[in-house]
Order: sequence, then structure tokens, then C-alpha cells
Amino acid sequence: MKSSYIHRLRGFVRIEVKDGQLEKLLNRMTERQMDVWDIRYTAENQAELSITIRDFFRLRPLLKETGCRTRIRQKMGLPFWVDKLEKRKFFALGLLAFIIGIYVLSSLVWQVRVEGNEKLSKEQILQAAKQEGIYKLQWKFRLKDPAELSRALQRDLPGTAWVGVKVSGTHIIIKVVESTAPDTPPLLSPRHLVASKNALVTEIFAEKGRPLVKPNTYVRKGDILISGIIGIETNQQTVVASGKVKGIVWYKPTVEVPLTLQYKTYTGETKHRSYLVLGSRGLQLSGYRKIPFEQYETVPERKTLSWRGYTLPIGWLSEKLLEVQIVEQAVDPKEASELALEQAKAQILSAAGSDSRVVSEKILHEKAENGKVYMEVLLEVEEPIATEQPIVP
Repeated sequence: MKSSYIHRLRGFVRIEVKDGQLEKLLNRMTERQMDVWDIRYTAENQAELSITIRDFFRLRPLLKETGCRTRIRQKMGLPFWVDKLEKRKFFALGLLAFIIGIYVLSSLVWQVRVEGNEKLSKEQILQAAKQEGIYKLQWKFRLKDPAELSRALQRDLPGTAWVGVKVSGTHIIIKVVESTAPDTPPLLSPRHLVASKNALVTEIFAEKGRPLVKPNTYVRKGDILISGIIGIETNQQTVVASGKVKGIVWYKPTVEVPLTLQYKTYTGETKHRSYLVLGSRGLQLSGYRKIPFEQYETVPERKTLSWRGYTLPIGWLSEKLLEVQIVEQAVDPKEASELALEQAKAQILSAAGSDSRVVSEKILHEKAENGKVYMEVLLEVEEPIATEQPIVP
């Protein structure tokens, strides 16, 4: 049979028995009810067996009686392990210190993460959590029950419908569900809608107020487009003018595009570095040599140790360095001109808003010098031109 946990706890030896009256020895050991197991014959009149330490010291009279000889092949069990540790005190102390260190590190809070917040700031939530004892380097056994912490945080954070606290290893996750209140429309004072730019009106639609211009009318910046004063002189009323007015606006942007484009390529050459990570610090283990690349990119990959669902602040970081080269490519002047024109339109449309479009385009001036194409363009853009202007009594 195999050795049991009790045998390993008490200690046992694996011995070789040979010569003499081997069978008589085994029979006498059985008669004295010695704890022997796993008997194997290895040769003629030679066998190996496992025996407890207590019964091993009872063998001497039987060996003299049968004329057999023994030799210890292997020592196993707790007593022998403790004896080795006594001879290696520094190793034992180091192992004990490592176990205590792991226990201490896994008993601390190393990260507090907030999820689900939109209106409430992360700093506001972390400040409320700190008042309840949730912060980095806090002992986990000093934390209150997660349900109690959830109720306390919901009480301390106005505007939350639910707050959950979850302890995951050395991390604490605070999940926030904010309450939703109906949007209160802002109180608006009476106003006009006036032109924000010089433009040619192409479209006007008044929801409230009185339109003062028509399509195909040229207006200057500040002209009233939709008046907030309605009615006749004897019975006038001021309202919040609203509506939609579009017009054509003229732009003359100047853009430049290089005649040489640069892009990045990978050569396939790589280098690796590895680190031992303890908390927020790292100890480099490999890759000390000078990096042989002039230009490179770093791709990190970090792994952390976990034990029984607890994430320990110990792990390792592997970095892969990829060599890159910058390649230059000449651009045809015609293609550069088209690219410059597209850049000019994109720049103007981005400033004008999503509800705008280019009606016409014309190149006023174009030249190529110093490795670049310079271009001045005239763009006609249809865009919203109405802006608010309060009515002063």
C-alpha cells in the first residue's frame, strides 16, 4: 500500500534488506505487528520495504537473529523535513518571511475602482468611501460588511439610486447607479435670432417669432432674421424667437500639404525584457543589454498572481520591443492638390457644424515650393447662420 498522511506525519524510512534469512525476518516482523508496507523483491534474497521510525529501531534484535543486513535508501516525513530546516535556518527564516509577506500583502487593499458614475466625479465618490474606511493600504479585516458599506455610501452620495461595494481579492469595486431626474427646461428671456455671419439666406423657417428676411436675401452679421416682437404697435408682445435659418457663407482658407509622406513599417526584429512587479514597482530581470534599435515600439503584457480568488500585488511584466523604420514616399503634385482641397473642406465643415455642406469650390492660387504645395481656396458653404440676441427693454 502507499504511505498514508499519518505515516508522513510521523516519519518513515525506505530500507533495503538482504542476505541471511529474509523470509524469516519478514515473518518475525509480522508476528511483532510492525508497521511495514510496500514490500518489493529486487533480487534473490533481497527486498525493499517501508517502515515507520519507531519500528525501524525495533529491527536490531531481529537482524541479529536472522543474519540479515539493512541499508536506508530514503528518509521521508515531517521529522526529517524539520531536521533539514534546522540545518538550514536562514532558508527556513526566509521561507517563513515570504509566507508572512504574502499574507500581509494579500490582507491590504491595493486598489479602489469606481464604475458607473457619470454625473458624480470619481474624486467625490472616493472621498465618501474614505470616510467609510475604504482607501488604499487599508486592512481588509477592518472593513465593514459590504452591505453596510453600500448603504452608507448611498446615504453619503446624493443623486444615487444604488451603490454596491464588492471586495475582489486586494481590489474593491464601487458600482454606482445614478438616479435620473426629468430635465427641467431652462427659463428663457425674450430674444431675436440674428445673423452670425455675412451670408446669402437660402432657407428660413420660423417656429416662434416674425421672419424679417426671405430666401436669396443678403444679410450682414447682426441683422435680425426672426424677430421676437410680434403684433402691431398698439398690441405688441415679446416672445422667445426660435426657428432655423440657413445661408451661404464664403471662406478663403489657405492650406499646405507636403510632397513627401512618411509612414511607419516594422522590420520584424524584436527584443524582449521582463520585470518582477511588486505593487507599483518593477525589478528588471532580463534584457539589460543596450537596445539595438534606433526606433522601436513597446508592447507590454502584464500578469498578476491570484490565490483562492484573491488578486495578489505580485506579478511579472513582459515587454516586446518591435523595431520600426520611417519610410518616405513622394506624392504626385496633382494628388497633393486634391489632398489639400479635401483638407480645406474638412477644416471649414468641422468649424461650421454637422448641418453644413460645401456648395461650390474654386482654387484661387496654387504653388509648389520647399517640398510643399500651398493653395488658397474659395469655398461657398451652406450652414446655419442664426444666433440668439436678447431683447433689451
